Amino acid sequence: MKMTKAERRRRVAMTLVYSAIVLLVLLVTVAIVALVTMYLIKRGTLRMGDVELDTWGIILTMLLSSLVIGAGIAYVSTRFSMRPFTKAQITLDRLAAGDYSARLQFRGPYRHIPGMHDLAESINKTARELENTEMLRSDFINNFSHEFKTPIVSIAGFARLIKRGNLSPEKEKEYLDAIEEEATRLSRMATNVLSLSRVENRTILTDVRRYDLSEQLRTAMLMLEGKWTKKHIEPVLPAEEYYVEAEEKLCEQVWINLFENAIKFSPEYGTVEASIVQTPKETSVTVSNSGDPIPASKAARIFDRFYQGDESHATEGNGIGLAVVKKIVDLHGGNVQVSSHGGRVYFTVTLPAGHGTAAKGRR
Repeated sequence: MKMTKAERRRRVAMTLVYSAIVLLVLLVTVAIVALVTMYLIKRGTLRMGDVELDTWGIILTMLLSSLVIGAGIAYVSTRFSMRPFTKAQITLDRLAAGDYSARLQFRGPYRHIPGMHDLAESINKTARELENTEMLRSDFINNFSHEFKTPIVSIAGFARLIKRGNLSPEKEKEYLDAIEEEATRLSRMATNVLSLSRVENRTILTDVRRYDLSEQLRTAMLMLEGKWTKKHIEPVLPAEEYYVEAEEKLCEQVWINLFENAIKFSPEYGTVEASIVQTPKETSVTVSNSGDPIPASKAARIFDRFYQGDESHATEGNGIGLAVVKKIVDLHGGNVQVSSHGGRVYFTVTLPAGHGTAAKGRR
C-alpha cells in the first residue's frame, strides 16, 4: 500500500530520532573517555612526554574503557528506546493468543516520539477489527446452526407425514413442495459458505472472457423466480445488450446474491430493478429495490463476513452473500457501494475497463 506524504514524513522523523539516540551514545562515550584521559594526565598517571610511556597499553586501555562505557550507555539507552516496541510485542502476542481486547497505549515521553502514535493506532485498529470479526463469527455460528437446523427439521417432519400415508394428493404435493423449498434453502446456504471459502483463497482470475452481461442478469433473476413471484415483486431488467470481460461464473454469483438480497428486503408488490451504465473506462451495474433505507452505521459494515443488517434475524440470511459479492468484485479490480434515497436501496458494482469493456451491441 502506497504511503502518503504525511506518513512518509513521520517515518523519516522517527528514523532521525533513533539515529540521534545512536549518535548521542557515541558522543557521550567519546566525551567520557576524553574526560577520563584528561583526568589521568592531570594526575600524572599518563605522561605524554615520557619515553617510557607504554603507548600500546594506553591505546588498549582507552579502547577497553570506550567499549565498557559505550556498552553501558547503549544498554541503558536501548532499554529506554526499546520499551515501546516491547509493549507493542506484548500486545501483539496477546492478540495472537486470542485476546482481542488488548490495546496499546504509550504514556510519558513516548507519546511525543514521532511515529509512536501511528504504531499504537495501527495495532489498536487491527485489534478492533479482529474483535469485531470474532464477535461476528460467534454470532454467525449460532445463527447459522439455527438456520441450518430449521430446514432439516422441516424436511424430516414433512417426510414422516408423507411416509405415514393417508394423504390427499393435494396435501402430498404441498408437503413435497415444502421439502423442495427447504432443500433449496439448505443448498443455497451451503453454496454461499463454499463460495466464500473459494473466493477468499483466490488471488487471480483464471477464466476471463467476453460475454453478454445483460443476458446474465436476466438468467440470474429467472433463477430466483419462485422468490419474487411469491412476493408479487416486479423485476425491471435492461433491454439492451451490454458485454463485459470478466470471469462469468464468479459474476453470476454477484448478481444472484444482489438480486436475492433485494428480493428479501423488498416489500410485497415492490420492484427490483437492474440497470447498466457503460463508459470506455468502466461498467457499472446498479441493483435497487424498494424498501427501508440502510442506516449509515450498518452500511459501513454490510459487506463484512457474517454481518447481518437485520439483527432480529426475522429474515433469512447468514451474512455471507454480500461478503462474497465484495470479494469477487475486488478480484476483478472493481468496487461495490450501497446507498439509500427516494425510498429505494441501491447496490452499485463498478468493474474497470480491464475487466469490463465498454462494448455495447445487439444480439
